[in-house]
Order: sequence, then structure tokens, then C-alpha cells
Amino acid sequence: MQVTAADSCVEGATIFAHRVRNPAEYGVVTLNDGGMGLDIVEKPLNPASHFAVTGLYFYDRDAVEIARNLKPSARGELEITDVNREYLRRGKLNVEVLGRGAAWLDTGTPDALLQAAQFVQTIEERQGLKIACPEEIAWRNEWIDTAQLLKLAAPLEKTAYGRYLREVAQEPRV
Repeated sequence: MQVTAADSCVEGATIFAHRVRNPAEYGVVTLNDGGMGLDIVEKPLNPASHFAVTGLYFYDRDAVEIARNLKPSARGELEITDVNREYLRRGKLNVEVLGRGAAWLDTGTPDALLQAAQFVQTIEERQGLKIACPEEIAWRNEWIDTAQLLKLAAPLEKTAYGRYLREVAQEPRV
């Protein structure tokens, strides 16, 4: 299942934004009425929007050249925000807004990591599905067959994860 065309784009960059209550804690993208990026600022004191840049990026091959030419920020770091800002300057930055119903989990602090873990635990227990299970994704997309899925599950058979893979292999591919 493909959620966005970002992974098949061969020119430019795509970043993802999600609305947050506390934008000053993140890289923030400002959008025009049509959803096009206007500016990106890392941890602004006075954020111009509530859209945090999520940390999921798709770049073309120009990213290497852009990164090579970065200068350290005032914090003494090479900032990924500066790479994104350069794509924006070149007019080659696409911003995909993750809308209502999408879950983006920040894990940049101990509290945020705990919240993310509890969210994942709740969803997995309630639905009986694993979040981001690579073997299951490959099987459901028919990149591997059932025999290959079971072969991957075999060394893990004594774990809950291995048992989950075996259960998935018994289900219809939907």
C-alpha cells in the first residue's frame, strides 16, 4: 500500500508536517493557503505555524551536494533543516501534511518516548496487529510468499513476534 508518491519522486525533496500544540520544540514549516512551503525554522521562539516537520524525508541525489556545502549552525551542528531550506529556496520542496487521523509520534525526550511506546502498545493490543512489521508488510505486498514469511518466522518461533508472523501467514492477504 502506497500512502504517498514521495518514495517514487526522482527530483526534489518531500518532507512531512504534522500539527502540534507546542511548535517551538520542533522544526516548523509555514505553509501558504495552497499547502506550499514558505519557510522552515528550527525551534523558533515565535512559531509562524503549528506544523512540525516530522523527521521523515525523501531526497533526490542533490541532497549529498547540499549536505556537503552546509555550514554549522549557531549550535555548532549541521542542521537537516538547512537541507530542507535549500530545497525550498530552489523551489523543489514538497510538503505533505499528515492530516487528522494520522499519528506522528515524537520520541525526542524520555517522556515522549514513553508516550509513543504506550500508544503503540495500546494499538497493538486492541487491534491484534503489529505496527511496522517489515515481514508482514513484505508478505501483504506480495514481495515475499507465505513460505518465505514462515522461514523468516522460524528462528523467532519462541517469541511473541515469531508467533505473530506465523499467525499472519494463516490469514488472507488483505
